[in-house]
Amino acid sequence: MSAEHHKIIEELAFPYKAPAAYRALLDLGRRALPAVRLGLRHDNPDIRLHCCRFLDRYLSPDTLSDLMGMLSDGDERVRCSALHTLACDRCKEGTCRPEEAEVLPKAMKLLARDPDAHVRAMALEVVGQFVHTNALAAAAISAAKEGDENPTVRKKLDGMRREARSTGG
Repeated sequence: MSAEHHKIIEELAFPYKAPAAYRALLDLGRRALPAVRLGLRHDNPDIRLHCCRFLDRYLSPDTLSDLMGMLSDGDERVRCSALHTLACDRCKEGTCRPEEAEVLPKAMKLLARDPDAHVRAMALEVVGQFVHTNALAAAAISAAKEGDENPTVRKKLDGMRREARSTGG
């Protein structure tokens, strides 16, 4: 990693420097991936968060396992961002999807047990991708409908229900 890239990663830790540093990473594009991969293991959760956000645009097969590791991060914002990156196709430059067998069990576990409601709501997005093809995904969403009373999760469940009705699902 170049000294310039290292400096950009370190600046992600400072709220007043982070927006410019993040734009600099985006300007670097895929050339920033080695620095971003190191940033995912940084002690500072703000750096890890911004590195996950970067992967939302530039996820690659090489970085997929790094992103999957972020699902067990100690910071709920990092877990949310990692789940968003796994669920969202809209933001990505290329196409890179995790294998169902790798991502679904982890997302179902977060949906069932994560202490943070925002993480559980984002896990619904990932689990919902498999609901029509995997009975375990459908069961996990049913369990969330029955057992999760948090307003954040309920709102996401209601949105999924409306979307399923409008698409005939």
